[in-house]
Amino acid sequence: MGKRKVAALEKIEADLAGLQYKIRKDPEAYEKEFIENWQQFDAAHEKFLAAPVGADSNSLITFREQIDLIAHCAELYPQITATFPDSLKDVLTKHHAVLEPTLREKIVSSLTLLRRKDVIDSNYLLTTLFPILISTPSKSLRMILYQKILSDIRNTNTKSTNHRVNRTMQTVLYNLVTSDRSSPKALWAVKLVRELWRRQIWADAKTVDIMRQACLADNEKVIVGGVRFFLGGDKEREEFEDESSDEENVDIKKVKHSIEINKKSKKSKKALERAVDRVKKQERKKNAPHPLNFSALHLLQDPQGFSENLFEKHLQNSKSKLALESKLLVLQLVTRLVGLHKLTVISLYSWFIKHLTPRQQSASSFLASLAQGTHNLVPPDVIEPLIQRIANEFVSEASASEVCSAGLNAIREICARQPLAMNETLLQDLVEYRKSKDKGVMMAAKGLLSLYREKGAEMLRKKDRGKEATIGLKSGDLKQLRYGEEQVGEIEGLELLAKWKEEQKKRKRAERGLPEEGEGAEKTEDKDEEDGWNSSDWEVASTDSSDSGEWIRVSDSEDEAEPEPDAKRQKVGSEDTEEDDGENAEKEAVDFIKLATTQILTPADLAKLRELRMEANIDKAMGSRKRKQEIEARHVDEGLTAEQIEAPAKLRKSTKEERIALAKEGKPDREEHKSTQAIRKAKKEAEGKSTTNKEKARKKNFLMTLGKAKSKQKRSLVATRNILKNHVERSKSGGRRRNGQSR
Repeated sequence: MGKRKVAALEKIEADLAGLQYKIRKDPEAYEKEFIENWQQFDAAHEKFLAAPVGADSNSLITFREQIDLIAHCAELYPQITATFPDSLKDVLTKHHAVLEPTLREKIVSSLTLLRRKDVIDSNYLLTTLFPILISTPSKSLRMILYQKILSDIRNTNTKSTNHRVNRTMQTVLYNLVTSDRSSPKALWAVKLVRELWRRQIWADAKTVDIMRQACLADNEKVIVGGVRFFLGGDKEREEFEDESSDEENVDIKKVKHSIEINKKSKKSKKALERAVDRVKKQERKKNAPHPLNFSALHLLQDPQGFSENLFEKHLQNSKSKLALESKLLVLQLVTRLVGLHKLTVISLYSWFIKHLTPRQQSASSFLASLAQGTHNLVPPDVIEPLIQRIANEFVSEASASEVCSAGLNAIREICARQPLAMNETLLQDLVEYRKSKDKGVMMAAKGLLSLYREKGAEMLRKKDRGKEATIGLKSGDLKQLRYGEEQVGEIEGLELLAKWKEEQKKRKRAERGLPEEGEGAEKTEDKDEEDGWNSSDWEVASTDSSDSGEWIRVSDSEDEAEPEPDAKRQKVGSEDTEEDDGENAEKEAVDFIKLATTQILTPADLAKLRELRMEANIDKAMGSRKRKQEIEARHVDEGLTAEQIEAPAKLRKSTKEERIALAKEGKPDREEHKSTQAIRKAKKEAEGKSTTNKEKARKKNFLMTLGKAKSKQKRSLVATRNILKNHVERSKSGGRRRNGQSR
């Protein structure tokens, strides 16, 4: 076979690659050769600038290779290559629209390489690439520039937060969004900020301010991007954290085992080192202090002004050209802000009136937004007409069951946030729907009933109040808060700690033989200790002397004198019991207040408080009926969705197709029916696990086992005994490999 002819360009390429290797190995010896290549690059650069469009392919390839060589060796000759970054920037900025794609990509990667070698700083690179990103028509170039900008900001903030670079870039993005509000270029600012927020690189108020300005833009895509950031940015960040933590999980035992069994190589050794480093990094992350990840909604500087501007510009303004879907997103953000920060935007509630009808498209979304925009500081007079409107339009016997259940559920969600907005007549009318034959309507009405048993039982009829509410009203424990009244703040679960401490005190007193109840006992105990004598000795003496006479007779007479079952006496006894229960409740409250006001909680107390809180939450999840705190805390940070409003309607009996789909959900898709053993085997093979020795022996070819079978028949008794003895010893020591056990 003849020798292949090598083209001249291939020779140049090979020569430049070899020259690059030699220069990096000994820069001083090859300085002359580098200067020659630098002069060639300078000439090619001037030639290209003279005619950027009419350049031939050979000269472009040569130019590209020379750029690559100088970019890799620029840090070795800083004085010679001082103008190199400016030359590349000049070519890319002026001619990025007409450059050949491969040459354009080479210039971008060379600038990134110079940044990595610290020839240029991050500000230089970002201010070069970002203007091209927002102006170039090439989709491929936009994707490359976006990735390069993102990775550079991430790398700059890896070891510590680079405030100078972050401030510069944030100012550029802020100016881009605010300079021309109708321009679609601001979409790149939104994309960058959302990705950096998701990766927790930028998590400050300045970042949130950029997205606040994006929400007030005139371009619909920019508005939707900014609104989605506030509605789902925190959820994206949490999902990214979970994904990164799942990726980092490495089983070192498995890696070590595979290295011991497989052939030893440098590659496997490096894999083990990488796994160990990753596990160490994971451990450092666990022990590191948790960062304060504030929600974007909490970092807003002026939520009242922002919500008013959003509402007036995009919802109240008749000239707004946003689509219905975009308007619903804006409405969801406005109401979330109003509910979270307890803002007052009175015109918002009157705007809702015309949209509260079943004929309105996406009516459940409007109901959900109204509910999450309600809070206890909204005047009840403002909300009452809206509840009346929902009741008239949605809740009636003529309405469909889905419509009726959605209306009742929406009323319940609104009243959970502002119970004073409901009037007594309407409430008693709505509660009657609990007798409906439709399960969704019945459950929604029961939900409203149970809410008002806790929030305003006096508005219900006596027969609807229930046992707990009736007792609470009689004792005075259950009181409806007046408008503007707030509950007193307290440490969550402190009453549990007070109760636990009291139980521990009783247990210790019982162990020492002291009476469980009474402060007098404690005082006498302290006094006894001060006087120098122990009252327990007297108790022992009294116990010993109880064999003779009077004490036995008195106790026997008390036991024998059983009271007659008099109705009057039983009634008095029940009243005494109720009084005792009231006294115990008052005592528990006093103990709780005493603990909160007179003692400093130690770290051990705080740890115990967390434990008791966890137990209480588990008990609540297991089916406790106390839902007051759960209702109050609901949707404080998380918004209410249309699916939650429509939830009762889904309680109807499902069809056969829906039941089959539900049964298949979460199961792996399989083309044919397989046994459990076959599925397990396929799963093992997918994970790269091998079969056991028993399975291998069972599947071995019969002809291959014949020789061993014949030799077994010819063994003597002594040989069989020795083989079995060796087998037992090997089993005890961990098999033939011994698995790390020594003899």
